[in-house]
Amino acid sequence: MSHRVPKRLYEAELKILQAKLVDMQAWVQATGARIVVIFEGRDAAGKGSTIKRVTEYLNPRVTRVVALPAPSERDKTRWYFQRYVPHLPAAGEIVLMDRSWYNRAGVEHVMGYCSNDEYHRFLHQTPIFERMLVEDGIILLKYWFSVSDVEQENRFRSRNDDPMRRWKLSPNDVLSITKWEDYSRAKDTMFVHTDIPEARWYEVDNEDKRRGRLNMIAHMLTQIPFEIVEREEIEIPERPASGGYERPPRDMSVHVPDYAGDLEAQHSKAVRSKNGTRATEKAAAKVAAAEVEKS
Repeated sequence: MSHRVPKRLYEAELKILQAKLVDMQAWVQATGARIVVIFEGRDAAGKGSTIKRVTEYLNPRVTRVVALPAPSERDKTRWYFQRYVPHLPAAGEIVLMDRSWYNRAGVEHVMGYCSNDEYHRFLHQTPIFERMLVEDGIILLKYWFSVSDVEQENRFRSRNDDPMRRWKLSPNDVLSITKWEDYSRAKDTMFVHTDIPEARWYEVDNEDKRRGRLNMIAHMLTQIPFEIVEREEIEIPERPASGGYERPPRDMSVHVPDYAGDLEAQHSKAVRSKNGTRATEKAAAKVAAAEVEKS
């Protein structure tokens, strides 16, 4: 599946899937369902961009993204899962986790940020913790985004060359190139211990981001037993007649400068200048042609 999904086909199908996500969210609100979706994978595997497409048309008060920073010194003294528990959904909420408690099985283990005892305790406790969530009624979905070493490096270089996306690149990200096999072993071990019937791991081939996004969203929709919720019709009322309100003078308020207006003026000036230059060039060309004919 190395070829890229055509852009027009991708965009058309994405809109269809995003409409279904809106229907799914309405069902979550109506039924009080609780959903947690975990996005894990290698650095630059496309987790964040997929989350962006999932949430694009959803209500941020219902569907929220959780992306925790590195643990504080206080966090390090608490039960490992404790910092994640407050972010779990209440009734009628969806939580998308951009990385999760699985940091311990990946970057913390590979980079030596946790002890061997902490690592093995995590592998033992995670299935227990996740079974508790599922038994309590939470729908827990776990996705692992896969990407080849060549494609990962290409994305790193692309980010490094783009000032708008360079913030996505960290020293740890770059180190993952030199620790590719270590991360592979860590992922394999993680799957062995935490791919349980109650909370399976689903792998997303994200070599082509368009394909990966469509596949992930389509699959997620099949894992949530939502139904179409009939929404109450909303009528826009007629605007009532004025009750005599008079707006205060505009110069009493502080307005932001008309940046767009200045931009338009500059653009118009540049266009006129360009057109004038072209007209001058055409006139000069006619004069030159006339001189040639005379000679």
